[in-house]
Amino acid sequence: MDLIFAEATPPGRGGVSIIRLSGSGARSAAERLVGPMPSPRVAYFRDLADADDLIDQVLAMWFADGSSFTGEEVAELHLHGAPVIARRVGRALVDLGARPAEAGEFTRRAFLNGRMDLASIEGLGDLLAAETEEQRKLALRTASGELGRKAEDWRRLLVEAGALVEVSVDFADEDVPDDVPQRVFEAIEELQIALRRELDGFGAAERLRAGFEIAIVGPPNAGKSSLLNRLAKREMAIVSETAGTTRDVIELRYDLHGLAVTFLDTAGLRDAENAIEAVGIERARQRAALADLRIHLSVDGTPVRDLWFEGDLAVQGHADKLAHVSGLAVSPITGQGVEALLSTLHARLQQRVAHAGVISHDRQRAELATALSALENIGDFPAELIAESLRIAASSLDRLVGRIGAEDYLDLIFLSFCIGK
Repeated sequence: MDLIFAEATPPGRGGVSIIRLSGSGARSAAERLVGPMPSPRVAYFRDLADADDLIDQVLAMWFADGSSFTGEEVAELHLHGAPVIARRVGRALVDLGARPAEAGEFTRRAFLNGRMDLASIEGLGDLLAAETEEQRKLALRTASGELGRKAEDWRRLLVEAGALVEVSVDFADEDVPDDVPQRVFEAIEELQIALRRELDGFGAAERLRAGFEIAIVGPPNAGKSSLLNRLAKREMAIVSETAGTTRDVIELRYDLHGLAVTFLDTAGLRDAENAIEAVGIERARQRAALADLRIHLSVDGTPVRDLWFEGDLAVQGHADKLAHVSGLAVSPITGQGVEALLSTLHARLQQRVAHAGVISHDRQRAELATALSALENIGDFPAELIAESLRIAASSLDRLVGRIGAEDYLDLIFLSFCIGK
């Protein structure tokens, strides 16, 4: 592959800027700028110059072909973190025949060179986008190859079962052991159990990755916008004694003890006084109905009946003004009860993700579902159809990790990657 380069650190001013080169001639290109490179994986302090023009003093290192992230020869130049230096080095590399890398191109090469499977790359993308601890943990499990290892174990079962079926077909008139068919069905049942368990955990894992939505609903002047502002620690929503101030749904991305959550401040629910308010109330009801959980906030703790779902919370507002408090009550003004509310929310959401699996993308779910579907009711099939069903399931697992049919997914997956990764 041709020689590519990119700034692997965020652009802008900083302590260090790292420029990474990958491809044929990475070492020789770097040596044109810094002189002889050190042994692999050893950093040397070097003057970096272009045509006798000293650009910077850098740390230089390289990784041999087959021993780098991309699987190709890779060189790294650790510069001082001034944008002008990175630009100057970039121009010098272009003059040497290198080209700037596209988004995700380093990781794409890691996949094409067999350094990572497709599921691990999806996990790496999730890891780069992780905002909370739970997202980081889930993404790291996939990025480190856990799903790929599971898929390989499942595939071994299919290969074993398929081989036994082929023996029973090809040597039907020979002395084949009587336990061959039984072992086939034992392997299939074992695989069905494993795939169902993973698919059952998809919903929880997907919510961990994408985050939950929590809608704050209730009548006007219940303190919904004030609660959102308290959580945000800034004035996100307009707070007024005038009813109907909130018209659009206001969103706050929040780290709830490691869980990614989006709080939704919605319009006060009442009989609308004008067409604009009616639109806001309708939007509030639609978003609240689709949310994962709702906080029903009102002075007396009465929930909105037509929006009440199992797991929702009824909360009293203006707790600082209440003579008697029963159950959950908050005061966004003083902060009373806010931490208790957050702890309760976290406990309820944590229950929903307690059995999260590793798969968290629709593509991964679809491939496992296809494999499981191919294995269902297989006991009623003749041997030839059993063998074909096993091949279909194996193909789905191959697509899961990108052994086959990955081309359709590559552009979409790498679209979200940053330059230099």
